[in-house]
Parts: sequence; structure tokens; C-alpha cells
Amino acid sequence: MIISALAFTLLNVGVKYLGKFNVYQIVFFRALGSLFFTFPFLLKNKISFIGNKVKLLVARSIVGLIAMTMFFASIKLLPTGTAVSIRYIAPIFAALFALFLLKERIKPIQWLFFIAAFCGVLMLKGLETNVDSLGFVFALISALFTGLVFIIIRRIGNQDHPMVIVNYFMVTSFIIAGILSIKYWIQPIGIEWVALLSLGVFGYFGQIYMTKALQTSETRLVAPLKYIEVVFTMLAGVIWFTEDYTIVTILGMILIITSLVLNVIVVKRKQ
Repeated sequence: MIISALAFTLLNVGVKYLGKFNVYQIVFFRALGSLFFTFPFLLKNKISFIGNKVKLLVARSIVGLIAMTMFFASIKLLPTGTAVSIRYIAPIFAALFALFLLKERIKPIQWLFFIAAFCGVLMLKGLETNVDSLGFVFALISALFTGLVFIIIRRIGNQDHPMVIVNYFMVTSFIIAGILSIKYWIQPIGIEWVALLSLGVFGYFGQIYMTKALQTSETRLVAPLKYIEVVFTMLAGVIWFTEDYTIVTILGMILIITSLVLNVIVVKRKQ
């Protein structure tokens, strides 16, 4: 899980570094880099590219594309640690979607954690005048759609291979973002090619190692480690982009992370 967090941190840093490029072009290269892994895997293992739950696969891909685009847009406008922290409230939206769409119960203690996490989000924006409002909205929209992604994947269940789900997502992002980026295309120069293509590599390995962690240990033990990404991203932002975090911002992040970690531990312990 720590390796996964590092990989996602490098992805976040890469997006910030490539700030001069339009977000659609960044999404395009993010998808392209991952397709170098998903296509060979499916071909080698003779897994159908089409899948079984086609409508849900397409829906997951479109919703995921919106979430990723909004997140990358927020990174361009916000300190990276702040953007990541806000995106991590996605499980709250997922729980709310599950309540209304899947009729799942939310334990009373979870409401306390959710309220605390939202208070942390309000601390990031409500008390901080240096937080870009548009970037804040983009991050919230990303969290909302990421929560919906969780629900769609739950509906797909085990009826499609995980790599099929990822491949659908990457192909959809590659095509749609590629078309949308034509108008804003900037020709990469030198190291920028490497940085753009590495986005997909970091994203792919971040996902793979997170999956491995969840497969080899109890979720309540390893899932909280994923939030180390916030710490890694903050440190990277301070070192590479001279980002500035106030005490209020740090306290807001701590409140969000603590609330979500406690939610994971309590829910999994009671299952």
C-alpha cells in the first residue's frame, strides 16, 4: 500500500509539473500510458475486451473520466495535498449513494465520521482565503463522481475481470480526451514526453499494488495506509513546487484523514 501511495504521489506531482498542458491532453496521456499494460495483459490471458456488463462498464468509464478530469483540473489550481485530501471524501459520497441506490445501511457511528470529515473540508475552504474556489469545486465534483464509480463497480461485481474494467476506462478516456484535446494541443518537448507518458505508468502501478495489498491482508489494516498519499503529496508539493500549507489547512487534512481511517476500521471490524 505504501508503494501504491508513492506511485499515486508521483502521478499527482506529474500532473502539477505539466501545468502548462490542458487537462484533456493530460488525461489523454494518462490513459495512453496505462493501455500499454492493459492491452497486453488481456491478450496474453485471452480475456475478452468486450466484457459482460457492457452498459455498466461504459457508465463506469464515463463517470470515471469525469472524476479524473475534475481531479486533474483541481491539482492545477490547488496545492496538491489539498486537492488529494478533498478527493478522499469520495467514500462518504459512495456510502450515501449506497444508502439510496443499493438500500445499504449506514451505521450511526459512520455519520459522526462523515460529519467530521466534512468539517475538515470546510476548514480547507471556509477558513482559507488562499484556496482557489474553482479548484475547490472541481475537487468536490471529482470526489462525488469517484463515489459513484465505487457504486457502479459494486454493481459489476465479479462478473467482469478487474483488468477489463480498467481497460474500458482507459480506452474511453483515451478516445474522448484525445478528441477534446485537439483544440488545445501543445506539442511536448524533450522530458515532457517522458513526464506525460509516465502518468499512465504511475497510475497503473498505483492501482496494481493497492489491489495486491487489499488481496493479501485485512482491509481495515492496510486501507488506512492509502491515506499516506496525502502526506507524500504534501511533502512533494512543498519540496518541488514550494507550496505553502497553513496550520488550519493541515488540521483540516488531519481531520479528514482521521475520520475516514476510523470509518474503515470500524466498518470492517463489525462486518
